[in-house]
Amino acid sequence: MTDLYQSQRAMRQMRRQALQRGVVAILDIGSSKIACLVLRFDGTNRLSEDNSIGSLAGQSGFRVIGAATTRSRGVQFGEITAMQETERAIRTAVQAAQKMAGLRVDHVIASFSGANPRSYGLDAKLDLDGQEVSESEIAQVLAACEVPEYGAGREVLHAQPVNFALDNRSGLEDPRGQLGQTLAVDMHMLTVDTGTVQNLVRCVQRCDLELAGIASSAYASGYAALVEDEQELGAACIDMGGGSTSISIFMKKHMIYADAVRMGGDHITSDISMGLGVPMANAERIKTFCGGVHATGVDDRDMIDIGGDTGDWEHDRRSVSRAELIGIMRPRVEEILEEVRTRLDAAGFEYLPSQQIVLTGGSSQILGLDGLATRILGQQVRLGRPLRVHGLPQSATGPGFAAAVGLSLFAAHPQDEWWDFETPVDRNSGRTFSRAVRWFKDNW
Repeated sequence: MTDLYQSQRAMRQMRRQALQRGVVAILDIGSSKIACLVLRFDGTNRLSEDNSIGSLAGQSGFRVIGAATTRSRGVQFGEITAMQETERAIRTAVQAAQKMAGLRVDHVIASFSGANPRSYGLDAKLDLDGQEVSESEIAQVLAACEVPEYGAGREVLHAQPVNFALDNRSGLEDPRGQLGQTLAVDMHMLTVDTGTVQNLVRCVQRCDLELAGIASSAYASGYAALVEDEQELGAACIDMGGGSTSISIFMKKHMIYADAVRMGGDHITSDISMGLGVPMANAERIKTFCGGVHATGVDDRDMIDIGGDTGDWEHDRRSVSRAELIGIMRPRVEEILEEVRTRLDAAGFEYLPSQQIVLTGGSSQILGLDGLATRILGQQVRLGRPLRVHGLPQSATGPGFAAAVGLSLFAAHPQDEWWDFETPVDRNSGRTFSRAVRWFKDNW
C-alpha cells in the first residue's frame, strides 16, 4: 500500500508541475482507438485548486490545442496485450496531436478500462472533542478507514472521500473550519489488477513520456457525460467501448461504484463478421452505417450490399436484408445490457433517489440502442455526449470521446484522493475488514 500511496502522490506532484508549465497531454487507451488531447492551461486558473474537498469545478482554465486518434493495436478488453504494438499506436496519436498543437508534450495523464475493477465502501470516525476540523483531522479520519483484504496482484487506483459527517450533519463536502465532537467519513476505494496498471505505466515510459496521472475510464466517462444534477442525485454512466463496457455510478458528485463488462462493440462486429462471412473491416462498416437493434416490417425489404474481395463474383455481390443484420446484432447487445443490469443490481443502484442511466461510448451510437436499454435497464435512459470544452474539435465531440474529455476535466480539477493528505505515522493498520459495497444505500 505504501509504494502505491507514494507513487500516486508523486504523480499528483508531477501533474502540478506540468500544469505550472502550462501544457499536458490526455491519453485514453481503448481497445478500438487511442485518443490524445493536448491541453493548454491559462495563467489565471492554471492549477484550478479551489480548496474545497471533492468539488467538481467548472470547465474553465484550459483549452484543447491538439487532438488526434489512431486505431488501437495490442489492446484487448481495455488491457495491453502486445507492448510494442500499443507503444507504436500511442506514439502515433501523441505525435499527431503534438503536430496540431505545434509543441512538444512531456507529461501525460492516462485512462484505461478493464483490469477487473472492484469497488469498496470504507468508513471511519474520529473524536474531535469540540475542536476545529483542519487538514490534519481529515488525514486522520481517512487513515482510520478499515482497508479490506483486496488480494494479491491488486492495486488501489482511486480512494476518494465521498461524504463527511460532523456530529449529526451528514452530506458535507468540506468540513474544514467547522467545529464538532465527531468527524465521520465515507470513502470509495477502487482496486484494479496490478499487471494491467504496470503494463500501462511501462508502455507510456517506453514512449519517452512522463506519467502525471492515471484514472479509470469509467470514472472519466461519468465525469464528462453526466450533467451536474445527475452526478448530484444519482446516475449510472454506461460507456460502451470496443473491447469492454465500463460502468460507473455517481452520487453527491462523486463516483461511488465502478465495474466493467468484458464485452463491447468489437464483439458485435465479430458476430457480424462470422454471421455474414465477411472480413472484420467490412463488418465494422456494415455495423456503423446499417446496423440497429430494432427491426420493423420495412427492414425485411431493405437490402444491404455486403460486398467482398474474394475474387468470386457471385460471392462478392451478395446482399442481406437489414432485418437479418439486426437479428445478428441484437442478441449480443442484449447480452451486454443484461450483464450491465446484473452489475447495477449487485451495486444496489435501485436504492439511489434517482435511477438515471446515461449511455455513452462509441458503441452507444447503434440505432435503437436507447429504446432497448430502456426495456432492459429501466425507464430513465438517455444517450450522453461529453461536455463541451474549449477548443475541442468537432471530430472529438462524439460519445466515443467521453473518457478523453472527462480525463481533461480530471486533469484540471482533480477530486481529492486519500494520498492528497499527509497520513499520520501512527496509523492503525491492524483492522482489515470492511462492509460490503452496498454501504451507500445506508449512507445517503
